[in-house]
Formats: sequence, C-alpha cells, structure tokens
Amino acid sequence: MEVAIYSSTPYERQYLDEANKTEQHKLKYHDMSLDMDTVGLAAGYGAVCIFVNDKADAEVLEALHEGGTRLVALRCTGFNNVDLAAAGKLGIRVVRVVNYSPNSVAEHAVALLLAINRKVHRAYNRTRDSNFSLDGLIGFDLCGKTVAVVGTGKIGCVFAKIMQGFGCNVIGHDPYPSKQFEALGLRYATPGEIGEKADIIALFCPLTPQTHHIINREMLKRAKPGALLINTSRGALIDTEAVIEALKTGQLGGLAIDVYEQEADLFFRDLSSEIITDDIFQRLVSFPNVIVTGHQAYLTREALTTICETTLQSVTAFEHGKPLENEVKAG
Repeated sequence: MEVAIYSSTPYERQYLDEANKTEQHKLKYHDMSLDMDTVGLAAGYGAVCIFVNDKADAEVLEALHEGGTRLVALRCTGFNNVDLAAAGKLGIRVVRVVNYSPNSVAEHAVALLLAINRKVHRAYNRTRDSNFSLDGLIGFDLCGKTVAVVGTGKIGCVFAKIMQGFGCNVIGHDPYPSKQFEALGLRYATPGEIGEKADIIALFCPLTPQTHHIINREMLKRAKPGALLINTSRGALIDTEAVIEALKTGQLGGLAIDVYEQEADLFFRDLSSEIITDDIFQRLVSFPNVIVTGHQAYLTREALTTICETTLQSVTAFEHGKPLENEVKAG
C-alpha cells in the first residue's frame, strides 16, 4: 500500500524502513507536517502516517478524502490532533500505537525529576566553565516525599513503581482507577490531598477537553509551596502563563517538561540560528529552575522499533480488510 509519511525524521526513517522489510509498503517520506498547505502531497495515497503535531482537522480530512486517503495512521498514542467525528463521517479509519514502551516515557520523567531537583543542568553548565561552586545547587531527598501521579495508565504505573523504589509516598489521580496501580499497594488521593501534600506532581494523562489546562492558576494556588511539576504527556495539560506566574512567586519550585502547548512551531527542528518569537516560551526557559526537552521522552530504540512495527502492521491489516486492533473512533 502507498503511504505518505509526514513529519518524518532521518532517525525515524531508519526504523520505518527496517519494519517495512516485513510489511512491504511503498513509503513516501515528507519532512514537513500535515496541514492544509501540505495535504496535497498525500493525493493518491491510500494511507497517511502522522505524528503528534500534524493537523488532521475536518478541513484537512476532507482534503485527504478527496485525494483518495482512507486511513490515517498515528505513530503515537495520543489522537487529540485528529477530528475523529469528521473522520467517521468521511469513512476514514484512524489507528494509533496504543502501547510502545511505557518505560521510555516513565524513565525520561524520572530523569527530568532528578535533573530539576538536583540542579544537574546548572551544575553541568558550571563545570564546563571550570566553576565548581556548589552555591544554589541544593536539592532534596526523594525518599519520604509525596509524589502525585496524575494519570495512572501504563506509563503512570511504571513511573509510580520507580518512585516507590526511591522510597516515595505515591498517590494517584485518575477518573478511571487502575487495578495495576492499586496492585502496587498504592492509593488514589482524596479531594484536596494533592495540593496539600504533593512535593512532586507528574502528569501522564491524555489531552482531552476535561484535562486541558488541568494545571491552572486555581490548582497552582492550592499546590504545596515549592512543589516540582513534571510533564511528559501533552503540553496543553499546563496553562503555561499560569505556571510562569507560579514560578515567579516561588509557589512552584521547579518545572521540567518534555512537551509545550505551542510546540508545533518549535519542536523537531533546529532553530539554533533563528530568533524564536514565542515570548511565552522564551520567558519560560529564562528561569533557572526550568528544564525543557524537545518531546524526546519516547525516544529509545525499543520504543521506536515498536512504534514503527505497530504502525505498519496496522496499515497491512487495513489493506487486507482485517480488524484494526488499534483503531480509535469518536465517542
């Protein structure tokens, strides 16, 4: 089957090509993301493969349908960038990668937590300049601290288990309680408990209308002063301007994120020779107690292998009229 792949990178193509040795599809790679300006590149392709910042709203889906596309394959777990209702009306099937490597994201969240707490980023920059002063590098022991895991799916559960290994008191928050989380001997927070007790808040929930800006001014006012916030899920879970205010007042002790709500214009490209005009982002990274990585939490060999294999296997199943195990639909 002919597949137009948007937002592809050189390292990703290597894994897609390897997975395609088995599936034998005709892959056409595009560096640019999918939107109304680039949708014409998919004309004549039965399937398109997209990533987290590609745009598949009703207008784009209509154009894809007119061009003959009948399958949208997301090589990620989240599908907030696809209008599922519009896809359903057009008869376009949508698949995603439900499981790739929860360990990759959870472990990156731990790396961010350790780095922001122990000021690793600042120490690294100092020692490269032969500055071995320890002033301003004091962190705290994780052992005995309360960690709130917001979103207790597979990734949240892996993170929670790691935090247990550090000797933390782990509490969860999720409208859909997980038996796996409870099987770890953990419990869900009572109303108000996260704000009162959490020294660390880690986000692992999907982006939905209900979770959009789940971290907002009101929530931050209730947070324990000096708490650390970690986000490796979706940028729009956080109201960035509210977080900036909380950082300025010291209400929030530190922020470590792998995602940003306006990342589509920034991430996955080299902008080191350009002027970044996103003033909110520039304010954010100006804080010494903020770490930003460019949506790399998933970036392990194991995860990339599973993502590419699962994505192309879904395309094969669609081509042969087989059930789509990883299909997502509206409602």
